[in-house]
Amino acid sequence: MTPAVEIVRVARRFGNVQALAGVDLAVEPGEFFGLLGPNGAGKTTLISILAGLTRADSGEARVLGHDVVTDYRKARRLLGVVPQELVFDPFFTVRETLAIQAGYFGLRDAGDWIDELLHHLDLTAKADANMRALSGGMKRRVLVGQALVHKPPVIVLDEPTAGVDVELRQSLWSFIRKLNQDGHTIILTTHYLEEAEALCGRIAMLKAGSVVALDTKQKLLSSFAGLTVRLTAPTLPEDWRSRILREDDHSYLLSLRDYAELERLLAALRAQGTAIEELSLQEADLEQVFLRIMARAH
Repeated sequence: MTPAVEIVRVARRFGNVQALAGVDLAVEPGEFFGLLGPNGAGKTTLISILAGLTRADSGEARVLGHDVVTDYRKARRLLGVVPQELVFDPFFTVRETLAIQAGYFGLRDAGDWIDELLHHLDLTAKADANMRALSGGMKRRVLVGQALVHKPPVIVLDEPTAGVDVELRQSLWSFIRKLNQDGHTIILTTHYLEEAEALCGRIAMLKAGSVVALDTKQKLLSSFAGLTVRLTAPTLPEDWRSRILREDDHSYLLSLRDYAELERLLAALRAQGTAIEELSLQEADLEQVFLRIMARAH
């Protein structure tokens, strides 16, 4: 089966910055795929190459088998991208914005589909409002509508819920889930790792332009199923500082292999006379897996 998205040895440099260093990955049709990484990992550059907004220095990118450079018209027609930035034309209403976007793809008489999008995105009441009069969350919903107005089989969401309140976020994800259930391939980048954990079946993690992890969500979680300990104490024994995932004002998040290692940590704290102010154990979640993989990659 032809992959929905195929990235082959894609590299891109901006001056002295290696944004992508030979990325390889494939997303199958119908997947809900997560693309995660810290700021500067190369996620947006990869999406820009896929959308034809940036040229790769080397490598190939294809959408349903169509090269984004040599067959860019077909590749672009098969792809819908929700950008991270709030980009809009302040001179048009919401309905006019979606109609113009449909026209870019040669679609006429798209009124019924636009009405359906407005309904699913809770924008019906704002259909005739000028874009500059909308809140940030509503503008982001319009961006989603623009990405979907030509009914692309592959949808890329680059931080789609940034700045969106909880109620809007939940209804937006309900709509996106339905699109995925209807057969659309979804690629998501987000800093809300609980969203990725709830929605994505497979996840790739990028750091410094390279893929440092790529597997199903279940395998990633099971591979890092050790203990996560949240500890508040005046100090931590020096031998244990390498196990810190995150540190904030005498509050430490540590990665331990098992309960025997936890007992050794407690013994080390007792030996140096450090009193524990607070201690809690957590099951491994995607955030902890992400932190461990990023630390290991570093």
